[in-house]
Amino acid sequence: MDIVLQIFLLSTGFAMLIKGADFFVDGSSGIASRFGIPQLVVGLTIVAMGTSAPEAAVSISAALKGNVGITIGNVAGSNILNILIILGLTAFLTKKIVPVASTTIKYEMPLMIVIMIILLWMGYVGNEISRWEGAGLWAVFLLYLVYLLKMAKKGADKKSGDDEGETLGEGDKKEKSMAVLLLYTVVGLVFIVTGSSVTVDAATAIARIIGLSERFIGLTIVALGTSLPELFTSVSAAGKGNADIAIGNIVGSNIFNILFVVGTSALITPVAFESKFIVDFIVAVAAGVLLWIFSFNGKSLNRVEGGLLLLGYLGYFIYLL
Repeated sequence: MDIVLQIFLLSTGFAMLIKGADFFVDGSSGIASRFGIPQLVVGLTIVAMGTSAPEAAVSISAALKGNVGITIGNVAGSNILNILIILGLTAFLTKKIVPVASTTIKYEMPLMIVIMIILLWMGYVGNEISRWEGAGLWAVFLLYLVYLLKMAKKGADKKSGDDEGETLGEGDKKEKSMAVLLLYTVVGLVFIVTGSSVTVDAATAIARIIGLSERFIGLTIVALGTSLPELFTSVSAAGKGNADIAIGNIVGSNIFNILFVVGTSALITPVAFESKFIVDFIVAVAAGVLLWIFSFNGKSLNRVEGGLLLLGYLGYFIYLL
């Protein structure tokens, strides 16, 4: 009887995520159009940080409770899923190719790869992320925010596809007042975060009933659950023609997961980096490099590349089993 209840809750969580992502993309992209903010900046900031709220909540809450072991597994699993599953599905399910902004290829993707390597090095050398290292991650995070603010101010997004993304559905967005757009954004984010929490709890309960291991649950089900906001937001954004929100959401979310989530957790208490997570972070780095190579070649993601990313996760999933 308990598993029937959990399946019902799982379905409810998915429904909230789908509707929440729809509201959130409409609201955030509408606000961006009103203020003339590049879609890429919105994806890298508001959308990325908003959809990373579950990862932040899970990891910081775990640190406050002294259960810091979950932090690294959550971040590693989420970053792998974000690239291989979410961008893989986004590229595979979208009818047209998903363009990638030149600034994302030149700056954000390399930054994402470099900070994942740095975190891997920190964990490998010291077996933990110390408070000083957490402070260092936070310092880089603040510099990253300054960079994004400069992008917004100068309109640094040069990609020609942006105009198309901002124009798509412009008439529909102009019919909505700023208050309605703000309401859409807030309600969408609440639905996304709440739906994610319900889905994670239900999926974890089902997995435990079936008898799956804690590490498997952490790296797959919990990581997928906390990444569901990125999944539904990215697929929804790409489907609405806001490709920069889709790509920026994932890249920004991965950067946010390491710099803010791990950095904040480490400032609260040193974060243990168990040796078994080294392989997981190597996979995360490899996924980032693969995404960068695909994006650099043609400045877009197509269905074939999306399929290859999905196959990459299948191989990782088999390894976990």
